[in-house]
Amino acid sequence: MSTPTPTPADDPLSRERSHLAASRTALRAMREDVESLDITDVTANWVNAEVLSRQIDDRIKALADLSDTPLFFGRLDYLHAPGSDRAEGAEGERFYIGRRHVHDQDGDPMVIDWRAPVSQPFYRASKKDPMDVGLRRRFGYTGGDLTAYEDEHLSDPAEAAATSKLLQREIERPRVGPMRDIVATIQPEQDEIVRSGLGGTVCVQGGPGTGKTAVGLHRVAYLLYAHRERLARTGTLVIGPNRSFLHYIEQVLPALGELTVRQATVDDLVAHVEVRGTDDTAAAVVKGDARMAEVLRRAVYSHVTMPTEPVVVVRGSRRWRVPAYELEDMVRELLARDIRYGAARDALPQRIAHAVLVQMERSGEAPDDRVQDAVARNSAVKAAVKAIWPPVDPAKLVLRLLTDADFLAAHAEGLLSEDEQKTILWAKVVRSVKSAKWSPADAVLIDETRDIVERTHSLGHVVLDEAQDLSPMQYRAVGRRCTTGSATVLGDLAQGTTPWATRSWDEALGHLGKSDGVIEELTAGFRVPTDVIAYASRLLPHIAPGLTPVASVRENPGFFEVRTATGVGDVVAACEELLGNEGSVGLIVADARVPELAGALTAAGVGYLAPGEETTAETRLTLVPASLAKGLEYDYVVLDEPQAVVDGEPDERTGLRRLYVALTRAVSGLIVAHGAPLPVQL
Repeated sequence: MSTPTPTPADDPLSRERSHLAASRTALRAMREDVESLDITDVTANWVNAEVLSRQIDDRIKALADLSDTPLFFGRLDYLHAPGSDRAEGAEGERFYIGRRHVHDQDGDPMVIDWRAPVSQPFYRASKKDPMDVGLRRRFGYTGGDLTAYEDEHLSDPAEAAATSKLLQREIERPRVGPMRDIVATIQPEQDEIVRSGLGGTVCVQGGPGTGKTAVGLHRVAYLLYAHRERLARTGTLVIGPNRSFLHYIEQVLPALGELTVRQATVDDLVAHVEVRGTDDTAAAVVKGDARMAEVLRRAVYSHVTMPTEPVVVVRGSRRWRVPAYELEDMVRELLARDIRYGAARDALPQRIAHAVLVQMERSGEAPDDRVQDAVARNSAVKAAVKAIWPPVDPAKLVLRLLTDADFLAAHAEGLLSEDEQKTILWAKVVRSVKSAKWSPADAVLIDETRDIVERTHSLGHVVLDEAQDLSPMQYRAVGRRCTTGSATVLGDLAQGTTPWATRSWDEALGHLGKSDGVIEELTAGFRVPTDVIAYASRLLPHIAPGLTPVASVRENPGFFEVRTATGVGDVVAACEELLGNEGSVGLIVADARVPELAGALTAAGVGYLAPGEETTAETRLTLVPASLAKGLEYDYVVLDEPQAVVDGEPDERTGLRRLYVALTRAVSGLIVAHGAPLPVQL
């Protein structure tokens, strides 16, 4: 590997720096070209002007040159021109691989987007399969300055394959601030998932530090590159477990030039009512069960009543009569079609009007479509439809189910036991939707009901992260958002910490409506040190029997210590000790102990942040309640009182899973501090 030393102008490192400088100049020119666009004479109206102006603004943002982010991180020297017949003597080409495409004023590429097909060998080429690449070069940076390079001659059988030092250094680089992209370090098994097609759903089982979240985000970026026009129409969405997590990952896609991807939690998706209440565990489990979908469907369609009276339409001096038996045939036919309740209700007046038009034609009249529409709006028809197929308010229907024992019993018969029905019934009768103290699980039930009445809008692609904690009904809520699209499901069965945690990915995909999804497993750990993951894996036989333990591939074993703490002062001292290192520090504690530790840190004059707040050079310590630790990473972690983390959950299995999550948040080092005995499983 070359290192930066004073060299002649033909020194490889100097040439690469020159190419970097020229590429930055070209990127700046591309941005200036967009900024100088004059749309005054090319838009027909103010709406078009507004849309075009917004597109130009997004393009300008996408072309931003981030000074501390490498513009390119690799180079490929092909033996032959890609796509050529590889005839003898055919000259190969050189491509610089980076986060976005950059071209010079003649349109020739200076940096190739990492998502382009020609870039794929950077991630997948090997000695066994060089993919026509003679040389793969990786670049090392300090800030935004190119400081080193490393060559791998893939076509040279005499050169032994070796672990990339630059790759290891990038993987193990300290983490301060939000999550960053991994385009420079994507591994072959990760790249295969990232580049999988838009048409299929992929479920990724990955233990701590295997990069599943990064893989999911980079898959979105790849799909937007490969199917931009289609996804621009249909939309993309990233779903995370909480706001802290979304804040942590929110800079990844913008750093890759993708600014249009919406991010949300499941609670955001179903926010049709104000959530002010909570459920006990037993009620939440029943409300989250997939059987509730059928209870709701029965309750909605119970409003349909078979007609007993004819409909009489008066037009001028004529009266047209549609008998009850004919109306009943229409209703039964609509029910048999199994379309949305609201769509069937909208169709019924047109069916009645059509029957009237048939009678008119038989009598010698020649009605047209305008007549049919007028009949469908006739007061007698509207009154009949209201009686036969009345409108349903989803929130009011769920409120009735939760407060009317007889109504619930009628529609839960054979689905929910009497005890389960009693579990979800509210103790108080609530008269209005606004005064109800809805829980998160209630909001999901309302969302399900809304979909029974009217189809939910479907997106082109949805990424669902930390999926193992979703209930079956929450999976259904997410699945409704991608019925005509695809999904990337990310999670770890060992980290399921809800009473309804996913038991198998096949079951989860079924609830999502994607039973044909492909399940992939990532087992190579790139972020968690060997000693830390080995210690945490002691819990796997107790929380996820049969799951493959993560195997750390890091060369640096990391720092790991279990020490006795005689009080919170020792915990604070451990934090101060780790703050002596470069990078971020997380103090993870049982939720009930947060106030005590917060007071101790303040008394000691140690500044700290809450999860989701961005670390700075002055404040690098985050106080993390164990319930919010999932998905977050810190260079160093102090884990306070493991047994308290376990005891903070409703049962031991869930508590041990929460502990597994907490133990695996460290990237470089972990101190486990305890005064009480450790859980016997450790």
